[in-house]
Amino acid sequence: MASGSRVVAWSEMDSPVGPLTLAWSSIGLCRLEFGNGESSLMSLKVWLKEWLGTVRLERNDVELAPVIHQLQEYFEGNRREFHIPVDLHGTSFQKLVWHKLQEIPYGEVRAYKEIALEMGAPKAVRAVGGANNKNPVSIIVPCHRVIGSNGSLVGYGGGLKIKEYLLQLEGSLPREERA
Repeated sequence: MASGSRVVAWSEMDSPVGPLTLAWSSIGLCRLEFGNGESSLMSLKVWLKEWLGTVRLERNDVELAPVIHQLQEYFEGNRREFHIPVDLHGTSFQKLVWHKLQEIPYGEVRAYKEIALEMGAPKAVRAVGGANNKNPVSIIVPCHRVIGSNGSLVGYGGGLKIKEYLLQLEGSLPREERA
């Protein structure tokens, strides 16, 4: 490994939606993976190589402790906003969508179509969905708050059960989805 390569810190945490793997660059949180262990680390390494190039991945629970603490508060129902810098890597369009997602308040949802309209691209509904699917820091950048135009839960990287759990936690589960 070349000296001077960037270091990315990583850690894991348990949560009500299962284990999470987190990665932190010198700028902020750059990845939140559902799962842990070797498969999550391998997925993280592939993603880091694609977006950040050569990095040195080091376990650092201390560096990620503030992120873990805020996530724990969120899952306990004691946090509605995250104060965590994020280091988002994607296309210009994806980043634009992810910034729009960050504007959706806790306890509210938006349809993919609404986001496309807000962006001034009413025909980009599928592209918004694709960008939503590539969100590297789920929960913090709240892609779970995006639903179908008919109010249905559609697509989520962590699975629909996790999306349903998060929306229920926030009190914004669409009426049709409530049991």
